[in-house]
Order: sequence, then C-alpha cells, then structure tokens
Amino acid sequence: MSKFEKRQQVISNGSHGLVIGSGIAGLLAARVLLNHFAFVTVVERDSLPEQPGARPGVPQTLHSHGLLKRGSNILEQLFPGLEAELVAAGAILVDLIADTLTLIQQDSFPRCPSDLIVPSCSRSLLEWSIRCRLPKSDRLQFLDATQVKKLLTDETNSRITGVQLLDRDDLQLGELTADLVVDASGRQSNMPKWLEELGYPTPAETKVNAFLGYTTRWYERPQQLDADWKMMLVMPQYLHESRSGVLIAMEGNRWVLSLYGFNQDYPPTDEVGFLEFARTLSNPALYQAVKDAKPVSPIYSFRNTENRLRHYEKLKLPEGLVVMGDAVFAFNPFYGQGMSAAAVGALELDRCIEQQLRSRTDLTGVSDRFQKQLAQSLQAPWLLATNRDRARLSAVDATMTGKKLGLIDHLSRQYGQEVEALLKSSPERYRSLMEVYHMVKTPTALFNLKFALNVAKQVLKRNIANYSHAIWAVRSLTPPL
Repeated sequence: MSKFEKRQQVISNGSHGLVIGSGIAGLLAARVLLNHFAFVTVVERDSLPEQPGARPGVPQTLHSHGLLKRGSNILEQLFPGLEAELVAAGAILVDLIADTLTLIQQDSFPRCPSDLIVPSCSRSLLEWSIRCRLPKSDRLQFLDATQVKKLLTDETNSRITGVQLLDRDDLQLGELTADLVVDASGRQSNMPKWLEELGYPTPAETKVNAFLGYTTRWYERPQQLDADWKMMLVMPQYLHESRSGVLIAMEGNRWVLSLYGFNQDYPPTDEVGFLEFARTLSNPALYQAVKDAKPVSPIYSFRNTENRLRHYEKLKLPEGLVVMGDAVFAFNPFYGQGMSAAAVGALELDRCIEQQLRSRTDLTGVSDRFQKQLAQSLQAPWLLATNRDRARLSAVDATMTGKKLGLIDHLSRQYGQEVEALLKSSPERYRSLMEVYHMVKTPTALFNLKFALNVAKQVLKRNIANYSHAIWAVRSLTPPL
C-alpha cells in the first residue's frame, strides 16, 4: 500500500483539508485548517530537514528575513509561546526603533523605545520552529518529497475534489481526495496552469519590477563589539540612489549582511566586490562594522524580486480551492512583507471558513469570498511597496531618457522627499510611519490631512528661511549709497 493510499484510508471517514507547500504560508494554513477539518495533509515537494536548514524550494532561506510586528503578533496568536521558544533557541528580541540604526547618508532616523519588538532569527529557524509547534497526531500528516501533478474535480468540473500526486522517491502516482485544497506553493505556483487544464481562465497579473538584486553573507559576530544597535540599515536617498544594505544580529552569535541594488545595480558575489559594494553605500558605518568580521558562509545571490499580484479575486474559481501567500501576493523582498502577509492570509482563511460554517454545512462560496477578502486585507502593504517601486522606475526612466517627470510623478517625488526630511526630525511621526509599515496601523494614521499640513508647514518654513537668507546675501553685497 502506497503512502497516498494509507493517508486516504485514514481520512476516509472525516473531512479533509489539503495544503500544497510547507513554507510559512503553508504551515500557517495547516494550523488554521486544523480548527475546521478532522484531517489535514501538507504536501511538500522538498524533503523536509529534521533540524533548521535550507531547502531548494525556498531559495531565499539563506538571506536576511524580516518579520513585521503584525506578523509576529499573528504567529503568537496561533502558536502561544512561540516567541519565547525562538528566544530560547537563540533568536534576539529587537525593538525595531530603539535597537535599529537607520542611516541615510550622514543622517539617521530617530531612535526611542517602542512596542515594535520582534524576534530576529533566520528563516530556517522560524520555519522549523513553526513546523515543530504543529500537533503530531493522525490528524496532521506531511507528505514530503511529493509533487502535486494536477487538480481533481467532480463530474461537473465545478468543484475541486482532491489532487493527483507523484512520490518523487519512487515515482509512484497516487490520489488524495480533499474537501478544501489550499495552494500555498509560493512564487512558482502552478495554479494558473492547473486552472487552464480544467478549462478555467487564468488570473490577470499586475507586475511592478524595480530590478532589485541582492547578495548575502553570514559573519561571526565580534565578541568585543561595542554597539548600541542590533540592526543597522543603510537606506538609499529617496529615489536618488540605488544601493542599500542591512546588518542584523541572528541566533548562533552571527550577523547576516544583505546588500541590495535597485535598477540592475546588482551587488557582486566575489569577496572583494562584495565588500567594495558595501563600502560604496551612502554611509560608511555598515562597511566599517563588517570589514574585519569573520565570514562563516559563502556569498549568496537572489534576483527574482518583482512585485507580482495574481488577481484571483476577479475570477470565479471552482469550489473547494483557495490560493494564498506568494502564490497570490509576491512582494519585493526588500520591504520584508512576505511572511507577515502570509500570516494575515492565514487569519483571513480561518475567519472565512468559520463564518461559512456558522450558516452552512459545506464550503460552497468560500473560495470566492476568501480571495476577495485576501485582496482587500493586503491592499495597503501592496500599495506601500509598489508605489515606492513605481516612483523609482519613473525616476530612472526620466534620467535615462532625459524626459521631465510628469506632474503626478514630480509631485509624488517631492512629497516623498519632504516626508523623509520630516520623519528624521520627529520621533513621534517616525514611530507612526513604522506602525503603518508594520501593519499595526492603517496608512490613514500617517498620510492624512494633519500630516500633509505638517509637510506643508515644513516647506513653508524652509522657503521663508531661504528667502531671508537671499535678502541678507543681496544686502551684504550691495554697496552703500
């Protein structure tokens, strides 16, 4: 009897939820499906490691990852005590304002205590810790080294009834029935192809590509380090610079350094070029911190970074199917939104199924309702990422072609520069920005009339100062009568 047949035998007398992919999105989907289904199966193409470690299906594992505060809150909600377990395993709690040195050229953003405290750890430790927290019982099973080949439907072709599977170890085909199939297989999801095979339309896509590439190296953290920060971020000046870098304290007494280059200004992967790229950042502090540190890894590179939204919310999907995580919203990794967006999606899935089962005994309508709710809940982080990247693309296009920016692009660029200047001088407003970025407050908490008036007030003050200085200069150069 194959492992597929054994699993089917176990679930034959109970409801079954099936998840494709065991990344962060897939693990969180499995966690919430256990609230509603008698049995849950997670199908994973890779062989799953028994200890924290990288695997081929998550090529970004070895790069720096950021968990936003909203994502951290949701993880703790779904897995009470997870943060403490991560810290016990070596993760470092970071106050994202007080413990982060954020530099733009010679300026720095305000630092003060905040509630934006998250565990800093490697992606592999986080994923492994979540997987370990899922219950070990017959209700949940992982089928690793297993590939989904296609979706199965009922005779009307209107409902997904399961999946066809391929055991990658012995190349044996099998099938599993399911009441709900969740695709959480990431950027490389085959869902558009599977839908096309069933005669369904494929989702339209919105893409915004700022042509970001980044390289990463891990270092031994110096024992005698005299620093009042746990994270250092050198940001590019608003739309004028393409290079950035982040240095983060991690478990195992390590640093992880990621260097970023927009507009195809990709960081090199050789040792000399890698450090030289760090030296050319707008502030030398990051380079000074790592130039004599001991490397403990090769240099890794990643360039598949475009923002891509597949508009499943605009389709009529077959019943019994939902899509979440990077398979729907794939964010530019520079902004660190992916894992937290997956956590938001898991809560939406839990809420959607719960609401459905209050009034019905089946899941008819859940597919369409979930995709629409997911699109709405992630609209704000999507706009924050893509608006910034679109502004960067407009600026690059204007520079390359010699054309002037359009009025909207020009005003947006000027406003962005004024916001950046205002935030440097105001801890309160900077904290508000960070709360919006970390999805614990909506953008209206920052980009409202009061904030816009403060920006206008700043511009007016500077113009008055410039006018006064010009008058003084003219008078000082004018000979007396």
